[in-house]
Amino acid sequence: MDDRTPPLGVLLRTWRGRRRISQMDLAHRAGVSPRHLSFVETGRAKPSREMVLHLAEHLEVPLRDRNGMLLAAGFAPAFRETDLTSSSMAPVRDALELVLAGHEPYPAVVADRRWELVMANAAAGLFLEGVDPQLLEPPVNVLRLTFHPDGLGSRLVNLGEWADHTLGRLGREAMVTGRQELVDLEAELRDLVAAQGAYTPVPEHDPLPAITLRLATDEGELAFIATVATFGTPVDVTLDELVIEAFLPADRRTAEVLAERSRALQP
Repeated sequence: MDDRTPPLGVLLRTWRGRRRISQMDLAHRAGVSPRHLSFVETGRAKPSREMVLHLAEHLEVPLRDRNGMLLAAGFAPAFRETDLTSSSMAPVRDALELVLAGHEPYPAVVADRRWELVMANAAAGLFLEGVDPQLLEPPVNVLRLTFHPDGLGSRLVNLGEWADHTLGRLGREAMVTGRQELVDLEAELRDLVAAQGAYTPVPEHDPLPAITLRLATDEGELAFIATVATFGTPVDVTLDELVIEAFLPADRRTAEVLAERSRALQP
């Protein structure tokens, strides 16, 4: 811990605030006395390493920040952060490649905690057509690519509607994780969308139960429903911060176009 690291009590209060949990509620959920938790937060009691992890678990603190809480309490980090290219992460890479390949002929990408591109399947190439090469220089930010006018922004038929949905989700993610880079990214992307004059129209009756991404292509307008998945039981910071965003066809014509594009790519 250095002088810039907030005390453990400050971190606990911050995470309780993000989760909107009172001190009494956290004590009840964690099975500790309110008096002891109060002493921990004020610095009058030094918790064990196990207690720090126990409280972090009940606050649903991301693994990276659990390490930070341990450091603030004077303990070594509990969760490693392994480069995805390392040999020990081969099973993870294999699993991701299996998911991406299994989603063909529909687009799917893997992104990290900053929404920077990690992996993608062949079908995701649909989203890269006509994109300014500068936006494809690593690291490629998936959301910046989506809303930049030289990316997908000019091809999104319902840019305002999709931005309202996606950036609202990004804002909630920034709030619950406390990641300043996501706060900054949301502000940047809202400015990009506003500069394009996009707005969210009053929704009309839509038979679909989800907002669709509507993309203008050489084959006509295509429509997608997006899903986001994470690993359920990570014990590595890298794995904890990966997300898989997969796109499914929202209508039969989109499915047919994607299937035909896939056949055209076959050797």
